[in-house]
Amino acid sequence: MVPLLLVLLLALILFGAGFALKALWWIAVVVLVVWLLGFVVRAEGSGGQRGRWYRW
Repeated sequence: MVPLLLVLLLALILFGAGFALKALWWIAVVVLVVWLLGFVVRAEGSGGQRGRWYRW
């Protein structure tokens, strides 16, 4: 009984980790796209220079 519970627990942990890693990959892709779009749509600063689109 104990080995069966350990196998089920291991499967649950691996499934959860796999789902979390897949979700993190999608979040990373979205952040990368937003970051790249920032270079395209950044606002014009004073003197005709292109300013940073972020505050830091």
